[in-house]
Amino acid sequence: MIACLYDVHGNLPALEAVVADAREAGAERWILGGDYALFGGWPRESVERLRALEPAVWIRGNGERWTAEPPAGEVHPIVPDAIAAAREQLGDALVAELAALPPATDHDGMLVCHASPRDDMQSFFAEPGEDEEELLDGVGARRVLFGHTHVPFRRVSDVRGIELVNPGSVGLPYDRDPRAAYALVHPGGEVEHRRVAYDHGASAARLREAFGGGWAEVVARRIEQARGDV
Repeated sequence: MIACLYDVHGNLPALEAVVADAREAGAERWILGGDYALFGGWPRESVERLRALEPAVWIRGNGERWTAEPPAGEVHPIVPDAIAAAREQLGDALVAELAALPPATDHDGMLVCHASPRDDMQSFFAEPGEDEEELLDGVGARRVLFGHTHVPFRRVSDVRGIELVNPGSVGLPYDRDPRAAYALVHPGGEVEHRRVAYDHGASAARLREAFGGGWAEVVARRIEQARGDV
């Protein structure tokens, strides 16, 4: 059984809760889908915990790319300071190592990516978008596993019947349910979305205590409310 963990965002208590739940459910392998440290209260500790999961397939998300090379142009106001905090916690060597991970890979008949096969920012949603055919252009896999939007769902696309699976976010859900989200892929290929309660209030408090206001306050409210629009 494979546990699919996406968008941890440095939230160690959420990660620990998910790992414990997945092991109890019988997970023996791991897919790690990017955005491991940025915006979290425990960036380095979260990466170290993920390194203990074996065997594991790793890809990078936009968080790893941004931490290594801050994005040019307009970004949300919290991003630059959050990147600086993550870089300081991780150190240059680990920042470079994470940025060097592949953006996508094939695994057990699935195409594993962060947001979409085309881009680590442009993604799929629960309702089909006008760009779906473009995002799936050239994809031969029957299932695409992705994250980035922090909202779990599964549906079959009208584009060649490709199954789209978003496990949701371990550390920063945006569907108004603060429980940590992940997914299991059973030996027969069935996907099971799972939610795990943890002390999300403590994770929000850690951000405020460790990093003060600014970006940390925004992310703390997002953890508490499980929303990305606060």
